Amino acid sequence: MTKSELIQLLAEKYADQHLYHRDFQRVVNRIFTEIGDALAQGDRVELRGFGAFSVRSRAARVGRNPRTGAAVRVEKKHLPFFKTGKELRERINRP
Repeated sequence: MTKSELIQLLAEKYADQHLYHRDFQRVVNRIFTEIGDALAQGDRVELRGFGAFSVRSRAARVGRNPRTGAAVRVEKKHLPFFKTGKELRERINRP
């Protein structure tokens, strides 16, 4: 499901609430912005029952260019990480 599909689904599901498509778009965009801002500050974002977003660090290292085989220095970096919550894992693994 894409972000635009999520917005469309919410707009259809709550059409009786007299909200516009743009209202749902603003809400969804704001949620993603806040999660991204929190991660950029190094915070952890936990959505109970769904999962937790966090930032993990990778140390600097020496890698190899696959084309030439030459050694290449890879800088230290931070990457987003998602760990599923127990309820979501159980829902996915239901027979």
